[in-house]
Amino acid sequence: MRILTCVKRVPSPGAKIVVTEDGKAVDTNMLGFAVSPHEECAAEEAIQLVEQHGGSSTVMTLGPAEAEEQLRTIMSVGVDEAVLLTTDGSDWDPMATARALTAAVRELEAAGEPFDLILFGNESADSGGYQVGVRVARALGRPIVSGIKGVEIADGEVTARRDTPTGAEVYRLPLPAVLAIKEGINLPRYPTLKGRLGAKKKEVTVMEASREPGGQAMLTLLAPPSQETPTEILGDGAAAASAVVDVLERIGVL
Repeated sequence: MRILTCVKRVPSPGAKIVVTEDGKAVDTNMLGFAVSPHEECAAEEAIQLVEQHGGSSTVMTLGPAEAEEQLRTIMSVGVDEAVLLTTDGSDWDPMATARALTAAVRELEAAGEPFDLILFGNESADSGGYQVGVRVARALGRPIVSGIKGVEIADGEVTARRDTPTGAEVYRLPLPAVLAIKEGINLPRYPTLKGRLGAKKKEVTVMEASREPGGQAMLTLLAPPSQETPTEILGDGAAAASAVVDVLERIGVL
């Protein structure tokens, strides 16, 4: 079995987002980056499926050269191979991203075996467009189901479960197929020291992404209004002890 997981380099969850003066981009000077939580779960699901059924797993991202850090983080927890589609660091719209990923998948499959399963995060943590996975699946002519919280593979089919407000929906898709994984399907493992050292030795395949004309155009970014939370100083040193006890009693801890 050969599984591909597509991930995205996004600002670290909870980070303060600052927009550049021209309103065209996010100021990344003091910003940390990570992999979207949904996609972390997708990568973990790929690892678990390979552990169950054998085969290999690959992680791929579209982004600047710095995105290699996120690829190596994913490899440090058990993914076998990584592919970086390099860009100049500018944001790509979903249409352009899907075209580039589709072209890369076709090139990788032409050079080796087809991917039995391609996994995406249900949506990215920054833009949340819900489009890239669907567009790639459509371009490749493969079935896709989104919002997946359970995956099983048997007899050339993948059984995917999507939770709903009233229960669950279960889909059976012939392989090869595409799934958009939702956070909570599993608990992603943490990188170990051995895993990080091993990931440094693994090769990252670098491919240059070509951006085709057309698609959406970003006009401007608007930062949300900042919200300040009032802070109450209870006291200083030992004199604050009684005030702390009062707060703990008020919230029911004591």
